[in-house]
Amino acid sequence: MDELSLYVLDITMNSVRAGADAISVTICEEGDWLDFTVTDNGCGMTEEQVKKLTDPFFTTRKTRKVGLGIPFLTMLAEMTGGFVRITSTHESVSDDHGTTTHARFGRNHIDFIPLGDMIETVLTLIQGSPDINFTYTHKTDGGTVYLSCAELREILEDVPLNEPEVLAWIRENLREQYDAASAS
Repeated sequence: MDELSLYVLDITMNSVRAGADAISVTICEEGDWLDFTVTDNGCGMTEEQVKKLTDPFFTTRKTRKVGLGIPFLTMLAEMTGGFVRITSTHESVSDDHGTTTHARFGRNHIDFIPLGDMIETVLTLIQGSPDINFTYTHKTDGGTVYLSCAELREILEDVPLNEPEVLAWIRENLREQYDAASAS
């Protein structure tokens, strides 16, 4: 994967597969750093599973025998002076379960890969899992871009978020927010 948005998509889809019904994606670009955090309320992982995440031959998926996402993400972050931290509480331990993945990248490092198209990433998530409460926040020096599926559902009542007209509105709304943030 040659864009960070694809890693965000992969991690968020793991949250969906973990049974999360609320997932928060936060990106923060401040100074020399880009941080992204994905937090969910899915089934969580045991301490042993979290420790194994950097092993490319460990995966919880039944469809393949390797899991390269976290090892590659960790390598990319560390190459720029950053890190990846994953914390998780398994559902067998607490009712307050879920996983948080936090990655930090040095934006001015020669090995920094571009963020990519976060608008399309958000739209893909909503289109594929319209019943999940995704919250998206992207903080930049120019402003903040924000979207909450729970808030949209309150306004739209019975209209599914993956309706083409709704997705088109979300795309345009995010573009307008990004344009306003970049104009500041």
